[in-house]
Order: sequence, then structure tokens, then C-alpha cells
Amino acid sequence: MYAVIKTGGKQYKVAEGDVVRVERLSLDAGQVVAFDEVLMLGDGGTSQIGSPNVVGASVKATVLEQERADKIVVFKKRRRQNSRRKNGHRQAITVVRVTEIVGGPAKRKAASKKSAATSTKKATSAKSKKVATEEKSASEE
Repeated sequence: MYAVIKTGGKQYKVAEGDVVRVERLSLDAGQVVAFDEVLMLGDGGTSQIGSPNVVGASVKATVLEQERADKIVVFKKRRRQNSRRKNGHRQAITVVRVTEIVGGPAKRKAASKKSAATSTKKATSAKSKKVATEEKSASEE
């Protein structure tokens, strides 16, 4: 089973046991965090998409450590003006391990198929009654 969660303005596809590096969370190592913004749940052939979130779904994870990402270089240059500026940036991140994916309510896809089948049967029987009535009236004339 997998889930698509949203945290720190980004979306992550996670499964149980995955180790994910997310934007900094204000938690210490060993604490448990619950991600309630679950955008999608999937399990093989079936999936459940929220609008915008899946109701009742959450992903639980354990914080492994707080660290900083690799340094990126921000270099800005204006040509022909002897103007250069070089900065560096290291993003603070939290490393978490997904421990549990709690699903939302069961999908009602099977019930909707059943209701669609009964409505099709009703429409078919209504058409057959109409055809039979037309044939009767045609034979009477």
C-alpha cells in the first residue's frame, strides 16, 4: 500500500518502511509524527483520490534525525558591470521512517457499479415496455 502525502509544500509518494527526507519539522529524534494531508491512497489496482484530501486517512512516521541537505551555490552575475555575488544555502531537513499508513473509509465503487447495473436494467425494461406498447398500437391499426 502506498500514499501520497503533502508536507512542507511538497508531495511525497511513500510506502510503509520508507525513509523520507522532508522539510524541517520541529521534532526530536524518536518522536512520532502523523501526516494528515493524504492526497491519495493506492494498493495495487485500486486507488482512492481525495478532494483535496482523503477523509480519515493518515500516515504515521518516526523521526530518525534532523540534518542539513547538501550545500547549493547561488551565483548571480550582471554582465559588463563587474557585479558578482556568490552565496551558499543548506536546507534544514528531517529524516523520517514511515511506520503505518491508515486508510480512509472503504471505496463505494462496488455499490456504484451495482446501482448502475440496476439503473441500466430499469432503462432496458422501460424501453422494452415502450416497444411492446408501440407494437400493440401498430397491430391494432
